[in-house]
Amino acid sequence: MSSQTLRADVAGTVWKIEVAVGDAVRADQDLMILESMKMEIPAASPCDGVVSEILVAVGETIAEGQVLVRIAPR
Repeated sequence: MSSQTLRADVAGTVWKIEVAVGDAVRADQDLMILESMKMEIPAASPCDGVVSEILVAVGETIAEGQVLVRIAPR
């Protein structure tokens, strides 16, 4: 099974990252909070697995569809 990716649903800014590389996560768990148009938008894991890579940093401006996190299967 290949890794899954979490992509941004909206353009905005990374407000908070709630996981670290190596953390086990479950489907629908919030991994980070994005800010767009003064709204906080949670970005949730698409699957169960382990965070293998975080591709953004707090305060970074992101585009809609940008890959934020890669998740390896357990």
